[in-house]
Amino acid sequence: MKQLNRFSKYAWGVLAYNLLVILWGAFVRASGSGAGCGGHWPLCNGVVIPQAPQVQTLIEFTHRLMSGLSLILVVGLFIWAFRAYPKRHPARLGASLSLLFIVTEALVGAGLVLFSWVAQNASLGRVISTAVHLVNTFFLLAALTLTAWWGSGGERLRLHRQGLTLWGLGLGLLGVILLGVTGTITALGDTLFPSPSLAAGLQQDFSPTAQFLIRLRVWHPLIAITVGLYLIFASLMLAKSRPSPRTKRFAGLLSGLILLQLMAGLVNLVLLAPVWMQLLHLLLADSLWIALVLLSANTFAASQTGYRLQEEPSPLGPVIHTHVTD
Repeated sequence: MKQLNRFSKYAWGVLAYNLLVILWGAFVRASGSGAGCGGHWPLCNGVVIPQAPQVQTLIEFTHRLMSGLSLILVVGLFIWAFRAYPKRHPARLGASLSLLFIVTEALVGAGLVLFSWVAQNASLGRVISTAVHLVNTFFLLAALTLTAWWGSGGERLRLHRQGLTLWGLGLGLLGVILLGVTGTITALGDTLFPSPSLAAGLQQDFSPTAQFLIRLRVWHPLIAITVGLYLIFASLMLAKSRPSPRTKRFAGLLSGLILLQLMAGLVNLVLLAPVWMQLLHLLLADSLWIALVLLSANTFAASQTGYRLQEEPSPLGPVIHTHVTD
């Protein structure tokens, strides 16, 4: 990775800011403030700026302001990428995907409000839309991560002739998405149907008469353990098969985050999912996803599969072109 230029610093900053927006969005859900602006979108209770707002309105309105700024930042990222880099440069692709997913993120969020899938709503529609929201968020984070990676001198990806490595990492990415979906459904169940004690919660999880969100909670820890062990094994295999310092670094980071996430999940369960622990759990999940995306990008870097890099000067820093050498 070359020294960061101005674009790459901006791209990493946009990624970090979006993590804050995601965490605040989770706080909106955990605090029951999703209906703070009523059923209005993009207005808040029918006005641009709410007058004499309640606490829930302030929480929801703050999230909307943060989301609006996030959209502006990604639009800036998109424009800058197309001005700074030549045609077919991967940073342009990453910025384009980032813009696409930030728009769909806003649309999904608007749908939650307009269909009243907020606050204490426990319908199947809310569960599905929440899962879709999580998947779109992961795609957005992946696009922003790759944009920052490519803007920092990361190489374009070469996916063909990758064999079992492609399938192995692809399965890991799908596993983390599934884990994230079950996690967000579990968090919704914890918010809507809090348990008075750990024993009572476990009893509810296995009760055939319990609400379906409660019965779904039992699957998340099982999936977490399975996906976590698989990713640690895959990371170790990658570190051995492609023993570059960067691969080892990303593999170690991913394994460490998995262990932290499993411990956080256990603490979250024992403490009956307090809001602060839910936010920490989510931050670790997003960080784990970003680490897996970076490990995958490094694994499929063009130079590791027969490409070489040539740099050309740019007023914004290095511009990378790839040339086939095989």
